[in-house]
Amino acid sequence: MLTIRGEGSNSYCDGVSRRNFLRAGALGLAGLTFGDVLRARAEQTSASKLSRKAVIMVYLPGGPPHQDMYDMKPDAAGEVRGEFKPIRTNVPGMDICELMPLQAKIADQFAIVRGIKFANQNHMVDEVVTGFPAAAYRPAFGSVVSRVRGMDTVPPYVSFGGLDLGNPINPEAPKYLGSPHRPFTPSGPGRQNLALNPAVSLEKLDDRKKLLTAFDHMDRSLDRGDMMAGMDEFKTRAFEVLRSGRVKEALDLSKEPERIREKYGKNTQFLLARRLVEAGVSVVTLGYAGMGGWDTHQKNFPAMRKMLPGYDEALTTFLTDLRDRGLTDDVAVVVWGEFGRSPAISSDGGRDHWPEAGCALLAGGGMRTGQVIGATDSTAARSRGNPHSVQNVLATLYKVLGIDPATCFNDHGGRPQYLLDEREPIEQLIG
Repeated sequence: MLTIRGEGSNSYCDGVSRRNFLRAGALGLAGLTFGDVLRARAEQTSASKLSRKAVIMVYLPGGPPHQDMYDMKPDAAGEVRGEFKPIRTNVPGMDICELMPLQAKIADQFAIVRGIKFANQNHMVDEVVTGFPAAAYRPAFGSVVSRVRGMDTVPPYVSFGGLDLGNPINPEAPKYLGSPHRPFTPSGPGRQNLALNPAVSLEKLDDRKKLLTAFDHMDRSLDRGDMMAGMDEFKTRAFEVLRSGRVKEALDLSKEPERIREKYGKNTQFLLARRLVEAGVSVVTLGYAGMGGWDTHQKNFPAMRKMLPGYDEALTTFLTDLRDRGLTDDVAVVVWGEFGRSPAISSDGGRDHWPEAGCALLAGGGMRTGQVIGATDSTAARSRGNPHSVQNVLATLYKVLGIDPATCFNDHGGRPQYLLDEREPIEQLIG
């Protein structure tokens, strides 16, 4: 297992102890084999050429306090507004927390969506990954993209793991789309399979491919469903992946200039995500747990004093690097948690779960940035007007990728299922 170490471990209020969210790997079934992931190619829709844009989803496990970050209420009563002051950004009218001065300088590069209403009030990440609660049994966003786009020489969907938050059902599972659309995890056997054995040259690889073909004497005329023809293609593409080495190269940070590695520091998962989308991956999911996670039922403000400066630096470095490399139009970024936090500060100085209002930061992907979308009431408790939903955010990301949110796939029972029930993207972001 590849592990990107954080600052130890953390425990959420449901009593489940979890490794720091920067852990990579172990998404439930030991990741994809090449045979599995390459089967995705055969299941593509009939769409011709889609946009090759990519999405990087940054998840903040535990539920970040929106009113202490991007939706501050300095005029509210003391038991609501908290200890932090807002500061101006380079976008008129957009104020954010004083502990995030670096983001304040690049606010024109992102948009803040305030007042998002969540359906979930527990630590179940399924909603932000799929758009639905766990009981709905829907495929992950990245699995849908994998199903639509398929794969050439890189897996379309890569996850650094940990999104299950200790739940028994992996939220990033492909569900009825099938195991070929499970995310590739760059760890353990998955990462080892990206490289040839040092003793095997490309010439020997070709010889082994011919040998494998020679051993396969099954009469294709007996295969009425053309399954064997498909398997032949999977084997061919598996060899192509080994030959290309694109993912292996992307995961090799020694290829990155030292000055860039120094800028990212310990936040290498962000750098790896950028390198993966440059290699052709369509969706990358990763988490930022910082120094203990975002589930602040007690001592919210001391925790945020530790968390926010590091988060500010990591996200600013990441967004600035995407801009400097000319990726702003092609790579969309979404940063959010599973809900917001309560307006009222508890006797222990914490904020509790609050699905009625939260926020998300979106950047890149050709979206309209440098703006605040939506607003909450005087205590950041509820949206003013009709709130945007998690599904509206995901619909926006599907649109960025050139995928119609009204697309249907049949579930295991043969019933057609739309990607989303609320299929309207956020108009202010994409017009």
